[in-house]
Amino acid sequence: MLLPRSADVVVIGAGAVGAACAYAAARAGFRVAVVDQGAVAGGTSSACEGNLLVSDKEAGPELELAQYSQSLWRGELAEFGHLWEFESKGGLVVSARPGTQANLERLAGRQREAGIDVELVDAQDLADHEPQLAPGLAGGAYYPQDAQVQPMLAAAHLLRLARTLGATVHPDTGVTGFTRSGGRVTGVATGRGAISANAVVNAAGTWGGAVAQLAGVNVPVLPRKGYVMVTEPLPPMVRHKVYAAEYVDNVASSDAGLQTSPVVEGTRGGTILIGSSRERVGFDKQFNPRVLAEMAGKAIALFPFLAGVKALRSYSGFRPYCPDHLPVIGPDPRAPGLWHACGHEGAGIGLAVGTGALIAASLAGATPAMDLAPFAPERFDLHSPDPETEAAHA
Repeated sequence: MLLPRSADVVVIGAGAVGAACAYAAARAGFRVAVVDQGAVAGGTSSACEGNLLVSDKEAGPELELAQYSQSLWRGELAEFGHLWEFESKGGLVVSARPGTQANLERLAGRQREAGIDVELVDAQDLADHEPQLAPGLAGGAYYPQDAQVQPMLAAAHLLRLARTLGATVHPDTGVTGFTRSGGRVTGVATGRGAISANAVVNAAGTWGGAVAQLAGVNVPVLPRKGYVMVTEPLPPMVRHKVYAAEYVDNVASSDAGLQTSPVVEGTRGGTILIGSSRERVGFDKQFNPRVLAEMAGKAIALFPFLAGVKALRSYSGFRPYCPDHLPVIGPDPRAPGLWHACGHEGAGIGLAVGTGALIAASLAGATPAMDLAPFAPERFDLHSPDPETEAAHA
């Protein structure tokens, strides 16, 4: 498709978050153009499990965003759920030790106060939820709101829906810079030409920080590598998304070193997905069998039957990590005309549609459904000079 010369909104990134931003903006009546340096859903969205979780989030802004997104996935987008294989499978978090269970119960209490539906599960009742679980666990917590989608389908179909509303999508179109008038961003420059726009949305995932640098602003999004293993197809053996309580700590950790915790869930196709790992190694794609060995060992400890199951393949990807574990959402006062929607780490699929709706409301000058202050781009650089002020004194 020919690159348009102008649009109301240019979205940089054709993953799940960019697709959600494009759909919401097009639905709000904007002329939208989506550009991506690679293929649709070619980054993090192609290397993840498609989780829509509330169970792994502490009470606060990210959990509120997850709740808002859930309301959209299950509400106005419910009619399209079959397109991206929406599955409300529920999540079961389990504890190996009494002390860990006590921590999980305290977390569940805070989440319940925030409106999350959570049921504490005694050790003797865990088998009622997951008959194949290892014996001797200390207890758990069941979250019926946890769900899953097929992430590449979600990105592709959200973009398709955006196109029915007039949006255009341009893969293999990397952004090389921004066009500006004074200090204001007025469009993007790409290897295929320039597009002028009233607003540009940085939804570039793990490359969000690099895109922000092209505009001269600091958004410290870093890649955080993770692996997923896929087993041979089996009869239904795992009913929910099941993970150890330590996973919550790993998600919230800022440690750059390798961390693994067992995450196990079945798919509609019969395969079982096994995670999870986290480490900051830049964009190093080198295969590390030691990580898979750790993941497999911990998964077998949780579900002993996995010891006799073949792993068909594994894949790895990079999560867009922010140092304070909150995404970056909203207009950037340091570069007027630039909006950000990136840095969601491993929660981007679940948070995508809420993020898109917040961006679209902000673009339209409406009051977003949530306060964007906790996600403000300038929180990383509060003393950065305003580009328009800087230009006025140049």
